[in-house]
Amino acid sequence: MPLDPDEYNALFARPDSASAEAGHVDFDCLIIGAGPAGLTTGVYLSRFHRQVLIADGGPSRASLIPLTHNYPGFPPGISGRDLLARLREQALRYGALIESARIECLLKHPTGFVAQLNGRRVTARRVVLATGIVDTLPHMEGAYDAVAQSVIRLCAICDGYEVNGDNVAVYGEAHCAINHGLFLRNFTDRVTVLVHGENEACEAAVAVARHAGIHLVGDRVEHIEMRDEKVQVTTCTGESLCFDIVYPSLGSHIASELAVQLGAEADEQGALKVDARQGTSVEGLYAVGDVVNSLKQISVATGQAAVCATAVHNSLEVRLWDRARDKKHGV
Repeated sequence: MPLDPDEYNALFARPDSASAEAGHVDFDCLIIGAGPAGLTTGVYLSRFHRQVLIADGGPSRASLIPLTHNYPGFPPGISGRDLLARLREQALRYGALIESARIECLLKHPTGFVAQLNGRRVTARRVVLATGIVDTLPHMEGAYDAVAQSVIRLCAICDGYEVNGDNVAVYGEAHCAINHGLFLRNFTDRVTVLVHGENEACEAAVAVARHAGIHLVGDRVEHIEMRDEKVQVTTCTGESLCFDIVYPSLGSHIASELAVQLGAEADEQGALKVDARQGTSVEGLYAVGDVVNSLKQISVATGQAAVCATAVHNSLEVRLWDRARDKKHGV
């Protein structure tokens, strides 16, 4: 949403503080988002001795993961919350600042960018957007509790291996849900597609689903609930179905508005387009993680963060190590 004139003027109003003189910049980099991508970017940039502020706008999508065995280096698995806590501790240890704040607006500035958060003005030479996506969950009571108990699952790439013959349903638009079901058919011989909204799918997709042994339910879903560690589904015809796991395929919201408002290029779904160094079409603005059009995996997001942080560091003026200054501050 465009800023109104008062917001714009307030953001660019010259601060009273003498330290905010012309040319002064508060941070080398502002990172918007404190999920795995944002925190990893902060770890790298802090270890490059850059001044970094990470704006934590709320729970990361990763925080919903009860236990993942898909992230390298943790054979027993690790929960999303524990992984985030470790990354947070690591970023703080090397000097990053993390603040609970939603960025209210972001604009270009002669020295880079200016943002408003928690009612104050902050300037940064570079900005990294790591705002991610928000999944659309089924309309049911306790949907997030169901995710926490692994009966509603959001990523077959992450945990399909652990399905291991379970009775699984995919709930969503027919064509997309069938494709999702075909992927899951690699892990179980009991896959059902529950159609959400329009139940039309091309004949080829339906034929492939039937050939793969996927059961198609075209009746509208009226009610979904978690019961006895399973998911109970009732259709408009009164049919009652019970599943071990349901995978919603209902779409998601890509949180790219701040970048798009600045003119950054995005695809039809809102995912930001980036170059090989994670740079957007706006100079000085980078993007990592699920907000970018890429495979939605934590390992991918952290890899992008490493590439991005290095590019950000190299794009800034050379920082010469100073013995008195850096020894004093323990860097």
